[in-house]
Formats: sequence, C-alpha cells, structure tokens
Amino acid sequence: MNTPGDLDAWRDLPALQQPEWDDPAEVRAVVEELAKQPPLVFAGECDQLKARLGEVARGEAFVLQGGDCAETFEGSNADAVKNKLKTLLQMAVVLTYAASVPVVKIGRMAGQFAKPRSKPSEVRDGLELPAYRGDAVNGFDFTPDARRNDPWRLLKAYHCSAVTLNLCRAFTKGGYADLRQVHAWNRDFVAQSPAGRRYEQLAGEIDRALTFMKACGANPDEFHGVEFYSSHEALLLEYERALTRVDSLSGLPYDVSAHLVWLGERTRQLDGAHVEFLRHIRNPIAVKLGPTTSADDALALIDRLDPDREPGRLSFITRMGAGRIREALPPLIEKVERSGARVAWICDPMHGNTFEAPSGHKTRRFDAVLDEVTGFFEVHRALGTHPGGIHIEFTGDDVTECVGGGHQIEEDDLHQRYETACDPRLNRGQSLDLAFMVAELYRETH
Repeated sequence: MNTPGDLDAWRDLPALQQPEWDDPAEVRAVVEELAKQPPLVFAGECDQLKARLGEVARGEAFVLQGGDCAETFEGSNADAVKNKLKTLLQMAVVLTYAASVPVVKIGRMAGQFAKPRSKPSEVRDGLELPAYRGDAVNGFDFTPDARRNDPWRLLKAYHCSAVTLNLCRAFTKGGYADLRQVHAWNRDFVAQSPAGRRYEQLAGEIDRALTFMKACGANPDEFHGVEFYSSHEALLLEYERALTRVDSLSGLPYDVSAHLVWLGERTRQLDGAHVEFLRHIRNPIAVKLGPTTSADDALALIDRLDPDREPGRLSFITRMGAGRIREALPPLIEKVERSGARVAWICDPMHGNTFEAPSGHKTRRFDAVLDEVTGFFEVHRALGTHPGGIHIEFTGDDVTECVGGGHQIEEDDLHQRYETACDPRLNRGQSLDLAFMVAELYRETH
C-alpha cells in the first residue's frame, strides 16, 4: 500500500514542462490553499470509471473522449459547456447504436487549463516573453503583465473546474441528456448536413429502435441521464499533488482534480517526475504515445504504471499521424498483447496531423483525422484486437479551425472564426461527421 511519503518522491526527479514561478513562497501559499479545497471528484467515481475502462480493455465497451485543446477561464460558462456536452452526447448516441456496446463518455473538460510548449518563451517584434502555457499559468495576450507566470491562476483553474463539473453533472443528470432529445438533435444535423444522406440510414435505424422501445413501454432510467467523467493532462505537478487526497474508506491516494489524468508525449519519461507521481495515485490513468514509441517503451510504462496488470488502470492514447499509424502501431499492440497486459487502446487522430496554413494558422485536415482513425481500426482488425476508442479536440461552436468536413472549410476560411487558445479543434459539424464515419468503421470491423 502506498505511504503518503511516496506521493512526494517525484520532487527528487526531473520535472519537464513546469512553469518558472517568480516567487517560491507565493507558490507555497497557493498550494496550501488548494490543499484545503473540497475534492472535485470522488474515489468511488474514479473506481467506477476504472471498471468501465476495464470493459473497454476486454473489448466490451468503447471510449469517446473529447473537448477543448486548452480550456479558458472565459469559456467556463453555461453556454460553452452545454454546447460541448451536447456535441459529445450526440456523437455518443451514434457510436453506441452502431457499435452495440456501451460508450464511456469522458470530457477533456473541467481541468484542461495547462499546455506543454516546445519553447519556454516567445519572441515578437524583438520582445521576448514567456510562452502561453494555458490559463492555469498565464494569459494569452502578448503583454508582460498577461504572460507573467502567476501561481494564483492555479486556484482560479480549480474554481473554474468546479463550475464546469457542476454544470456537467447538472446537464447529464437533469434531463438535458435524455436519449430521445439527443437523437432529435442528430436528426436535425442529418437534415442540414451536406453529407446527411450518407447518415440517413443509420439515423433512421436509431429512430425505429427508439419507436419500438417506446411502443413496448421501455423507459429505463438510462434513457434520461448519462455517466460522464472528467479528464485532463496531469502537467502541473504542484496542482495535481495539492489535489491528491487519501481516501477515507480505502486508505489509498486519489488525484481528486479529475476522474482520469493522462501523461503527454513530452512528459512520459520513465525516470521523470510525472511517471513517478502517476504511479502512486489510484485513478485510472492514460499515456499518450507518439510515432517514435517503441514496443519496449510501452512495456516499460506498463511495468511502471500498472505493475498489477489491473484492467482499466492504464490506457494508451496513440497519436501517430495518418501517414505513420499503419506502420508504427502494430508492433506496439503485438508486443503488449503477448505480454498479457490489459490496456485500453484509444486513438488521438488530432495531434499527429497538425500543419501550418499559408495564413500562419495552425490547422488540421479533416480527411487526415479520419484517415488516422481508419488506420487505427484497420490495424486492430488485422491483429484481432479491440479498437477501444477515440480522443479528439472539438468544440460545440461553429469555429473555422480545421479544414474540410461536410460543410467544407477551406484554408482561406480559417481566419473567420479561429478562436482556439492553442491547437485547432473540430467544430460541431465536423465532430458529428466524424462520429457517423467512425460508426461505419466500427460496423465494418466487427
């Protein structure tokens, strides 16, 4: 059993991607304040998600994980949260019907306020300032005041996470997530989408299934609310440590900032502080794996983070790029499967497919996103393994950040509504296009 001392072992190891704070005493004061705050999630909920992800690892469920690249304090409002949740629920209904397995719904929400950066500073017109590391650290505006790394923002990130999570709980339990309501939204989307005819058959099947159940008098509680879980990248270790609590029932430590936390491609070093911290908490956890990951890297991460081989404990989120996934993924899956480890395999088709448009906007092609998901399914079908889910960056708004999709967005359109605080996101229409296409892929591979 973990001892409280283990939770601070990470402090003796190299911790990448941490902000340089001006005043250590100020950081200590913030951390002490955070440590007094109520938990955002509870140990029992984390255990419940672990059980659901165990079903994914066994091939009995599918993960839909999505939300903003980087949440903003300004975006922690009812309309923005509702629109993201609405889009996620619409995607989930389509996937649930097509896959005929439960869909585990996890938001990149209520805590995704920090981002790793390739460089610690940014230079514009001769002025060098700290890079924007997400609202939990500093501001987006390129001014000395906004870009100061301010530890008190960690406390605001906690409060915005609490607001977002409260809204999510209210929406998912208070009737907004009613299955028939969500399907009605999807019918509207099919009617308005240029690619709608392609989806009419599937939407019609769902319609008939709901009508049949209504005629039979079937009206289970599951129709009126959904299980919804929160997740974010465990990047800022002082924040995650301050929100770690020892559960009174089990005596085990949980990071109560989210149900699931993950390590990014930049912070998954075996001898690094992030892996050391995550191996001691009892939440379900995930690790992002890029195209340079070797099968031995994956096995070493399993040994470090999931030594007991507990189904649902560890998920691998692959982010290979459309051009690499068909070659890079099979060796990883084959060796992990041979080892007997039970991990959930999830596809992040966003991060490996980013490029810069002539206008200077970072963007992604919808076709490349779809191609990576297709490759992910093809690899699993060839190996006889389970494609466990998708992890996407999206918004419920009609932004113009990724090119392509049913309502075709061109590179010249990107400036119209380019609103992301960091990476380009799929808009609502592109997200639903993707859900219907993934539904078709799932049917073809099962």
